[in-house]
Amino acid sequence: MPMTTRQIYTWLAGLCLLALLPALEVSAQEPDEPPPPQIVQTVGDVPDDQAIESRIQAIFSEIDSLKRIDVDVREGVVTLSGGVSNSAAAIRASEIAGRLVGVVTVEDKIDRTLDIEGNVSPLVDTLNARLRSYYRALPLLGLGLALFLVISLAGHMLASWMWMWRRILRNPFLAELVSQAVRVAAIAIALVVGLSLIGANALMGTILGGVGVLGIAVGFAVRDSLENYISSIMLSLRQPFRANEHVMIGNQEGKVVRLTSRATVLMTLDGNHLRIPNAMVFKAVILNYSRNPERRFEFDLGVDAEDDPVAAMKLGLGALGTLPFVLKQPDATAFIETVGDSNIVLRFQGWVDQSRSDFNKARGLAISTTKDALESGGFTLPEPIYRLRFDSAVDPEAISRAAATGKVRRKPADPPTQEGIKAQDVAPDNHIDKKVDEERAETTETDLLDSGRPVE
Repeated sequence: MPMTTRQIYTWLAGLCLLALLPALEVSAQEPDEPPPPQIVQTVGDVPDDQAIESRIQAIFSEIDSLKRIDVDVREGVVTLSGGVSNSAAAIRASEIAGRLVGVVTVEDKIDRTLDIEGNVSPLVDTLNARLRSYYRALPLLGLGLALFLVISLAGHMLASWMWMWRRILRNPFLAELVSQAVRVAAIAIALVVGLSLIGANALMGTILGGVGVLGIAVGFAVRDSLENYISSIMLSLRQPFRANEHVMIGNQEGKVVRLTSRATVLMTLDGNHLRIPNAMVFKAVILNYSRNPERRFEFDLGVDAEDDPVAAMKLGLGALGTLPFVLKQPDATAFIETVGDSNIVLRFQGWVDQSRSDFNKARGLAISTTKDALESGGFTLPEPIYRLRFDSAVDPEAISRAAATGKVRRKPADPPTQEGIKAQDVAPDNHIDKKVDEERAETTETDLLDSGRPVE
């Protein structure tokens, strides 16, 4: 079958590829950069073996650790024999011999004796040399130490001027922080200057690198403490509350005692100390009851579904208006909260001045007064209704007679008089405030609350 032109071209390409495969394999095995060929001199160019041997022997005679090595040179091949103290000396001898012109190769037949004197003597000589160099460097070391002490003491004195830092920064916590930073910076500068003077740049780099790595490790280890520390700085700048203010931080309520560099100290309304980490305080929702003395109270009262709720609200507001601790401006309000199956729930709201009245006492007395007023006005405060189911047959007439004989109607109570209302003590309880003042006066712990700074 005759071949087409396309098939002929395909066969030719295959033959060319087969011819190139050996060349490709050889090129793949060869390295990218072949090593330079070693030049071996001809007989006419070879230096005298005796000259090479004399030269190597002369060099070894000047080195104490190589004096016992024997050298033999034939046709450029150097054979080293004899004994040395350790392998380092043997390697050194081979390197020296291989550097000479005319040496083709070096045969190492040196015996490593590993004797004590040959190995200890170089160490002693090195130690003596270092001690002599340290002795010569004593004046320079003394100057470096003197500069270190002078710079460190100058930084310590500058950091101890707290009056200057407090006057510049207007914040005791920041002043103390900057003071410590100045002291640490002075020590670091003194160390760098001292090491640079004596030429210990490598040691200085090692120390700085180690300090950096140590700083990263310590930072990860005390990240919670660092967060707390930074929160203390922000709280001291923001001043979110004052001492003796009634606050709620998250779910914790109490009077503020002080703000320290680590925690906010509260005295709970039960008279107990409560320390909250500043990191939690900075992120928490803070409710301050003392910032605005006017505070609104509210309570719910229910009347019967058949009663008039508007009349009940009017009567209740009138009773609230008779209370001296309820503010007239803003005035008390009332509205229908919900309508149930058997009652109507009314919500009453009023305002009190917390600086002159205790909030809880005032709210309790307002509830009692409004309730008595509604009952005196003939309004029924409904009780819960229960549905009873009897499995056996009962006499409905007997149940009705029992209910009629057992039902007792309560006589409406007399409305409270003004004298009775005034007799109720709603003055604020200052016992916790006195305890906070005593605590602040007795404790010498630093307080970051500054009454001279504006409150956030």
